[in-house]
Amino acid sequence: MTTDPGLRRLALRTMLAAFQGHTAPEWATGLLGEGLAGYTLFGFNVAEPVQLARLTAQLRAARRDTLIAIDEEGGDVTRLAHRTGSPYPGNAALGAIGDLDLTRRVYHSIGRELADVGINLNLAPTVDVNTATDNPVIGTRSFGADPVRVAAHAAAAVVGLQQAGVAACAKHFPGHGATIADSHLELPTVDVTPQLLRDRELPPFAAVIAAGTKAIMTAHIRVPAITGDEPATFSEKLLVDVLRREYGFTGTVVTDALEMQGAARAAGGIGPAAVRALAAGADLLCLGADIDLEITEHVASAIAGAIADGTLPVARVEQAVARNQALAAWTHGIEEIELSPRLGYDAARRAVSVEGSLTGFEQPFVVQLRAGHTIAEGAVPWGLSPHLDGTPQLAVAADETSAGALIDAAAGRPIVLVGRHTHRNPAARSLAEQLAAVHPLAVVEMGWPAGWRPSGVKAFVTTYGASHANGRAAAEILGLAS
Repeated sequence: MTTDPGLRRLALRTMLAAFQGHTAPEWATGLLGEGLAGYTLFGFNVAEPVQLARLTAQLRAARRDTLIAIDEEGGDVTRLAHRTGSPYPGNAALGAIGDLDLTRRVYHSIGRELADVGINLNLAPTVDVNTATDNPVIGTRSFGADPVRVAAHAAAAVVGLQQAGVAACAKHFPGHGATIADSHLELPTVDVTPQLLRDRELPPFAAVIAAGTKAIMTAHIRVPAITGDEPATFSEKLLVDVLRREYGFTGTVVTDALEMQGAARAAGGIGPAAVRALAAGADLLCLGADIDLEITEHVASAIAGAIADGTLPVARVEQAVARNQALAAWTHGIEEIELSPRLGYDAARRAVSVEGSLTGFEQPFVVQLRAGHTIAEGAVPWGLSPHLDGTPQLAVAADETSAGALIDAAAGRPIVLVGRHTHRNPAARSLAEQLAAVHPLAVVEMGWPAGWRPSGVKAFVTTYGASHANGRAAAEILGLAS
């Protein structure tokens, strides 16, 4: 079936696509000329600042009001610094410090870096209240487990970003912090009453709306009391009745990536997911990372077809396009404020907490436990290794070594065990317990802080994140930094 050109163009104006590479392929710039709203950039698009600035200039040359988005949360989720780790400590550390002006300044600095390379929409901050200790996808991306604290820091982050002239997109509405499943892989459930949702998950969204956030991102989670079996992304009750009418949001509603299983599987594919999201009240469709011309055209065709057959009202799509155009047209004078290039590292130092005593660990043997990463984080380097002053070290998998082998390798030195979300890994917990029972042990936890502590541990260091800045702070507190 032939797609109506006018409807195709209308559909394209609701979409954020993606492409591989450090330069835009011809088809990508061509789609901008045909009306595509813009692109989300990922680590595979970023080599270094000069290259990135050239890429965004190439996109903007195709159409001046192009939306160029990126996930730059600082901390564990970074695209600008995906090769080294972020120079900023991330939300959990900022929440632990409790200095709202510091949070504003950190996000302002991130915004200035983005503006300098031509990016105008940051898919951040994460404003989820992380109440599930075993949350596999939010964790240290959250400012904390207290709605009041998260709300205050969320608002400060939005103000900081937008003072730099970069639109903020607070996520993930109505709140992904109480889940123990990852919406990249399945459809998580937050089985709470509407009142609990308003009391616990929604205060940060109220705060960012009051702070003037230009965009809010939906979550592919179901809240049965409101959405039934559907994800929030497809719920008119949440996106229109709650977010717009009850909470007064007038900006752009952006979807989380529609290629994620929490959306695509629920709708029967990325095309139907796009149609259902628009029908529910979403405005800007983030397609995801693994996107090419064929998928982009498929989604545009699905939207155009739904408009043509009356499934999707044309007025709803025109409303979405108008909001997207307003977002693209938004500009803000950049506040002139002198920021230290060491801001993120200074903040990370303030976040570190030490339980117990590090006396006796002046010349340790450092063991880093290998840990996986979420799809949101990507394979970004982490740990103490880049910061050590020649201290002997070893990287191991917890289930492929033993306490005895590590004690032998330490050759009489005390052991510093570096982990990430250690409490969630039974093998890592067991290894730490065995070591602490027979050998001087300090643990550095670079994931979400939990109540677990190995019995007999001499010191427990919490960094509240695994960014480059967090790793440097831990090395310094241990007296091991080069």
